[in-house]
Amino acid sequence: MAQTPENRDDPRVWTWLMSLAFFALCLIRLTIPSAPYFDEVHYLPAARELLAGGEWLNREHPVLGKVLLAVGIGLFGDTPFGWRIFPALFGTLALFALMRAQWFASQSRFASLAFGILVATGFILFIHARIAMLDVFMVALFAVALWQFAAAIREPETGRRRLAITGFALGLAMGSKWNVAILAMLPGLMFFACRLTAGRRRLLTSQRGIPIPGISLLEAFLWLGIVPLTVYWLTFLPAYFATERPLELGGFIALHQTILDLQSSVKQPHPYQSHWPDWVLNLRAIWYLYEPVDGAQRGVLLIGNPLTMLIGLPALAWCAFAGFARKRWDALAIATMYAVSLGMWLFADKPIQFYYHYFLPSIFLLAALALALDEFWQRGVKWVPVAVLVGSIVIFGWFYPILSAAQLEGPQSFLLWTWLDSWR
Repeated sequence: MAQTPENRDDPRVWTWLMSLAFFALCLIRLTIPSAPYFDEVHYLPAARELLAGGEWLNREHPVLGKVLLAVGIGLFGDTPFGWRIFPALFGTLALFALMRAQWFASQSRFASLAFGILVATGFILFIHARIAMLDVFMVALFAVALWQFAAAIREPETGRRRLAITGFALGLAMGSKWNVAILAMLPGLMFFACRLTAGRRRLLTSQRGIPIPGISLLEAFLWLGIVPLTVYWLTFLPAYFATERPLELGGFIALHQTILDLQSSVKQPHPYQSHWPDWVLNLRAIWYLYEPVDGAQRGVLLIGNPLTMLIGLPALAWCAFAGFARKRWDALAIATMYAVSLGMWLFADKPIQFYYHYFLPSIFLLAALALALDEFWQRGVKWVPVAVLVGSIVIFGWFYPILSAAQLEGPQSFLLWTWLDSWR
């Protein structure tokens, strides 16, 4: 096939610049607090044991995220920088890959750049790019899968290579944290549905038709079904070689019941627990940190950007409408991924849930908002998207001290940012 002409609207350079700026912002006070905080107290001991070849700890989650933390410790030392540098790198990768996915899905320069601003200032990615938890690895690797899958559809001449990367990234994302497992099925299901509607007589072997000409349904099953599951299994290899209580050969399937049992066994109420309506309305925050540390009162508050988390809701409704009524497949895909990523928590056997489970749905909400703002932009009503983007940046700046563990004036400083009693 002839090479696709380079699209001069592609915001590739701006995507790089915004991602590098985000990474630089993440590095500020990355080593504060100097002691593990919040769930770092669970994941860092597990990473140290993996690095030492000892016991396989924290068995309620897959292994890969803790392996990545262990690599950071091995390269940069068992220090705050060593703990958190890989989350910062993967948080930056997440931002870059999400912007590229939005570009290939929408072919809108403005939507891609707006999405980058919204995600970078949406609080949740920034906080998780600065703490040694597993969520940012899952989100970054799934974002890579979305980027490559959207690019494969947009540029079918690269489809085989990009589908292979998609499958590989899906397996790694599942190997980081299970929250993405149902979403990981969507690319394969979408490929099957598209090929089914194409009406090919040789459904399994025909290489014609949407979504990616040149790729048969059988080959797509390899890249989007077999490869992710194989890669996912390979991420557990360190567990087989643990010196204490290793994963036994033939015990991989049974392990998943153990993980499910561990996930559902935590039933004691927690002060920060919440449920999906709280997440959607941005009602329940989590203080990852609020105490005197490193010579000052400091805090890290996990909550979504109060502006964009709420105005993103009508944007989601617009995406669903545009997807069905106007056949805007990018909008429909975003609305579907939001519904699936949030809907799984309505049925998940996990009695105690927290706001950080909204990480993935919030990404799709901001993607929907970016498309809605692009609609205003294309119609010439540019003051609306400009006001929203500037507002998102300003609010991020206002909350920045308690997103980045900055020095606060005293124990009552939290009152400046806890606009709702439920955020305290």
